[in-house]
Amino acid sequence: MTLSVRNVAVAAALSAALCAALAGCGGGSGTSGSGAGSGGQARMATPGASAPPVSPAPPHTAGSSPAASPPPAKAPTLAPGPNGLTPVFERAKQQTDKTVALTFDADMTSDQGQRAADGEHFDNPRLIATLRGLQVPSTIFMTGRWAEEYPDQAKSIGTDPNFEIANHSYSHHAFTSPCYGLPALDAAAARADVDRAFAAFRTAGAVNTVPYFRFPGGCYDDQALRAVSTAKVTAVQWDVVSGDAFAKDPDAVAEQVLTGVKPGSVVVMHCTRSAAPVTEEAIRKIVPELRKRGYRFVKVSELIGK
Repeated sequence: MTLSVRNVAVAAALSAALCAALAGCGGGSGTSGSGAGSGGQARMATPGASAPPVSPAPPHTAGSSPAASPPPAKAPTLAPGPNGLTPVFERAKQQTDKTVALTFDADMTSDQGQRAADGEHFDNPRLIATLRGLQVPSTIFMTGRWAEEYPDQAKSIGTDPNFEIANHSYSHHAFTSPCYGLPALDAAAARADVDRAFAAFRTAGAVNTVPYFRFPGGCYDDQALRAVSTAKVTAVQWDVVSGDAFAKDPDAVAEQVLTGVKPGSVVVMHCTRSAAPVTEEAIRKIVPELRKRGYRFVKVSELIGK
């Protein structure tokens, strides 16, 4: 995924093959866009280059995560936008404090079960282990289908105080169209899709969930914001695109993040081995360098609460 943009003509230039690839990952690199209030135009991501899946990483060892703690009594949210539209958050208003939020999209579409059964890995336990080892508070934007496919990992992440789980829809279908060839949901189905994802997190045993939502593909318009407004969530976009989707060079991903981060930034990355195979290696370069520059890592809830 990338930053939302107003120019929907980007979608027309996408090839059918790339659209199919992005349907499973949720995006690549791109440029900054605006927040709510597009006059009905879809904002969407721009794609990255494709890359083959990598070998499976070793599974997370049970009992190695920190002791669980309860989630905040009430995670901060933004006030509704004009006409009650779902508010959109991209970067902290307080931009002098050197804080940065790393966010990771755990993408899986509702129809990818057979691909998972055939050995494709939509998880990335090595990345989660590295974030734990480096003690990096992070926000995981998880699809409900991912939580169903990897319930043990969803519970492990969702009971670890190092992490918070936010909603990335259940199906990873589009909430507006066009959006990289993703099947589109109507308003009623979109609203139900959000609820179904939260239900999947509860079923898996995740408790550190927050009322934040990220649109699949980063695509949304006023109609999409209206459709999910009754869910009382804050839509979370980003201002720094990592470019990790389908990337092959971890140094390039790290450099893109390090160049883009500013105080209060939200960085979008992925927690999906098959679609973002070098993210974990890039993190091992990004984290120490940003700390050297005086940055402190926080969850999205801390940025929104500023």
